[in-house]
Amino acid sequence: MLVTSRETKRWVVPKGWPMEDHEPWDAAAREALEEAGVEGEVEAWPLGSYRYDKRLKRGNTRPCEVQLFALRVERERKKWPEKSQRTRQWFSVEAAADAVHEPDLAALIRAFGARD
Repeated sequence: MLVTSRETKRWVVPKGWPMEDHEPWDAAAREALEEAGVEGEVEAWPLGSYRYDKRLKRGNTRPCEVQLFALRVERERKKWPEKSQRTRQWFSVEAAADAVHEPDLAALIRAFGARD
């Protein structure tokens, strides 16, 4: 599942800034709920990481490194905090990899799809 970014409406994975008092995988699960309205079991070990330039409100960019965690979706909410700001959509692995703009993220998506 991918969601649209709020600013550019590009297809992205749910992500956010690190949260104090939360393990990275727990923070990833919270972001998935806030941005995509999905809940489930998250893996504690990251699939990998990728870098991208985060666009900030004043037009500046900030380099960011994102750790990607797999989440087995067990529930899709009809209402969630960012529903009015984003679109969520299920994709095949190949279509998701083609839809994202970051080559390293596309590679992680393809690697995830190739897992046993």
